[in-house]
Amino acid sequence: MTSVIAHHVGITVRDLDRTVEFYRDVLGLSVIDTFSVSGEAFSTAVDVPNATGRFAHLDGGDVRVELVEYDPEGEATPEAELNRPGATHLGLSVDDVDATVEQFPSHVETASDPQTTESGTRIVFVRDPEGNLVELLDA
Repeated sequence: MTSVIAHHVGITVRDLDRTVEFYRDVLGLSVIDTFSVSGEAFSTAVDVPNATGRFAHLDGGDVRVELVEYDPEGEATPEAELNRPGATHLGLSVDDVDATVEQFPSHVETASDPQTTESGTRIVFVRDPEGNLVELLDA
């Protein structure tokens, strides 16, 4: 078997620029690269006729966070709820969950105040501008 190493975690968004601003300016991830992809091979690979994708790769430490905006845009998925089979979220380690949340602009939505789980981990879930869930946990 060949070696497998995580390359990226992808999140499809409606508004790439606004979402990049959140991950860069609020969560502090650096933008590695931005680019567009189109053409027959791309459309075939993603199984979307005549697809074009605008991409941003962000530095998530050991794995890239890939944000992509598609044209044509598909139907929105239901609002993210963690207890649904197939639900997804992005987990990011921070030095101090409480200090991070205190620095958020007022428009950033959290699912609750920071909590300490039975395992002793301090966590909080926030929503990016698209409603995607991001878990922040103490490093």
